[in-house]
Amino acid sequence: MVALYASHVRYLAESFALGALRRGRTVEQFLGPVGSPECPGVHYVEVRPAKAQYEIFLHTLEGIGHETFADLVEFPPLDPDDEEFGRLLATRDDPLAALTAAEDVTGAVRGRWVNAGVVQDEYHDYVMAGRPANSSPDEHPWPGPPFSS
Repeated sequence: MVALYASHVRYLAESFALGALRRGRTVEQFLGPVGSPECPGVHYVEVRPAKAQYEIFLHTLEGIGHETFADLVEFPPLDPDDEEFGRLLATRDDPLAALTAAEDVTGAVRGRWVNAGVVQDEYHDYVMAGRPANSSPDEHPWPGPPFSS
């Protein structure tokens, strides 16, 4: 019961996610598994303040982590031809518009944004739960891919 409660505490209420973005802080969301059984991966979306705009990046990575290695920024891209860390999907002038665009493009969910770096904890929970294919460890369905990854 405590672990389930702890996993819910990490999510930002909309006002806190917007406040973080306005203060120049990044918010992220773990989107779960992607790829194929032969080439498994994971992906997450990042909304990052940049100058007078907000950038939305999709990170699609090899699922190489394990219970003691969950640092997603160290994972190689799922597509070996992808040299960049993340794909810029869109930019918006307003933090609310950026969250909305990120959700529209990736299937992210408003109530599941986390502060930068906390997406590693989300990934760790996913690994520890046995890498569930259909839903997160707290039984929230993974977003359907409205995008091409």
